[in-house]
Amino acid sequence: MATPHNHAENGDIAKTVLMPGDPLRAKFIAETYLENPVQFNTVRNMFGYTGTYKGKKLSVMGSGMGMPSIGIYSYELYKFYNVENIIRIGSAGAYTDQLELFDLVLADSAWSESSFAKVQSGNDSDIQLPSDQLNGVIEEAGRALNKHITKARIHSSDVFYHEANVPGIEAFYGEHNCVCVEMESFALFQNAKVLGKHAACLLTISDSLVTQAATTAEERQNSFHSMMEVALEAAIQL
Repeated sequence: MATPHNHAENGDIAKTVLMPGDPLRAKFIAETYLENPVQFNTVRNMFGYTGTYKGKKLSVMGSGMGMPSIGIYSYELYKFYNVENIIRIGSAGAYTDQLELFDLVLADSAWSESSFAKVQSGNDSDIQLPSDQLNGVIEEAGRALNKHITKARIHSSDVFYHEANVPGIEAFYGEHNCVCVEMESFALFQNAKVLGKHAACLLTISDSLVTQAATTAEERQNSFHSMMEVALEAAIQL
């Protein structure tokens, strides 16, 4: 059944979806890793593909940037396309010098100042949780591939550019124990909770707000192979 944002039909999308923010990263993953990928969505250029990986049917679809965007796409995948598992695979900015470029972070919780959960369902908690089951599968996949993964709380922010009068990374890191920042997982975890589904977030550090080191746009699109491979290996266990 098509929605206003996705023209896929029932059966076009697998039970497990890998969800990068960038639709071009979704295209790259499909063309690089999936066997016989078929594109199921082009609405608003939010590309989605279904194929197989090591014989397992999988889908990959972009979410766009920010909680309103992933809120729409993940809700529709869960509610209207019978998706059971969404693994967000995204980029993040480090709040600590203990994280370097290309390090992997698995969210064990997402703190946010966002009103998304309250507006969506009346949930006024500032922390949303991923699926323990899904996180366990991802951790096991990381161990099997000999990939180090830092498991920690992340910050899901509604705002990319803060003004100088707003508390900075020291507050987010020190007061809320967040090791890095991204912009989507709080909403993804909320949708999964409301709909009785599973969600997880695996991130690659793309820049550091401490050291100012940063990857290029092309590297963020095409070079996060460790994250992609861990997510793919986890997905085929679901």
